[in-house]
Amino acid sequence: MPIRTTSLPGGEAVPVLGLGTWMMGERKDHFADEVTALRLGLDLGVTLIDTAEMYADAELVVGEAVRRRRDGLFIVSKVLPSNASRDGTVAACERSLKRLGTDRIDLYLLHWRGGSRLDETVEAFEALKAAGKIRHWGVSNFDTGDMEELTALPAGGNCQSNQVLYNLSRRGVEFDLLPWSRERSMPVMAYSPIEQGALANNRAIEAVAVRHGASAAQIALAWVMRNDGVIAIPKAVRPEHVRQNIAAADISLTQDDLAALDRAFAPPSRKRPLEMI
Repeated sequence: MPIRTTSLPGGEAVPVLGLGTWMMGERKDHFADEVTALRLGLDLGVTLIDTAEMYADAELVVGEAVRRRRDGLFIVSKVLPSNASRDGTVAACERSLKRLGTDRIDLYLLHWRGGSRLDETVEAFEALKAAGKIRHWGVSNFDTGDMEELTALPAGGNCQSNQVLYNLSRRGVEFDLLPWSRERSMPVMAYSPIEQGALANNRAIEAVAVRHGASAAQIALAWVMRNDGVIAIPKAVRPEHVRQNIAAADISLTQDDLAALDRAFAPPSRKRPLEMI
């Protein structure tokens, strides 16, 4: 079955499940397996791939995986804060395009806030968009106050997404950032949706998983994608994990399931600082 989609503020539909690449490209002897994993995901209908200039040579892995099949895919990459001046952002984008072997990035994100002026980064994003180098832009690791500051800038309202740490054990964004984003129909991209595998062995999640004939990792992933407006981007290198992640998109959690998970992982009752890893 086709993977469910959500919409960017500009109206484009994107899948709620993508292929993450964090820490790919770090070892040459893993390169072929990583390319194979991404190609399997593409073959099974996942059209969104998330990467970044910071992720070692992950952009090279992505470039090889999408070679001769670029059309119809939605590639996300990110600029480091240290490169996010006006000129630095443009230069970083050109380097990423070369590594990816493509003429455009579908969604280009500021990886987190750094020393560069935010207005200059936005100006660079808009220039890249006008030049056809990127189709959309957004941010990553921005808290609610950061988003308010961003959207108050000229052209700041063109931000299409915010990528943040979000999973059952990291629910702080539910207090204010997720509601803020939903009010503006701006999807949140959830990185580390299984907490780098740590949630795969949780007993409370396993109890829910038994009822669905699924794994705890699949339940943790289905939980992240349970509501519209959240895109999960788990990384998987083993073929069986790629298949399991995709199958998680079809799991519908019941109210009893959600209540059990709330008891094990309490939702936030107050504002918390934005978490990052």
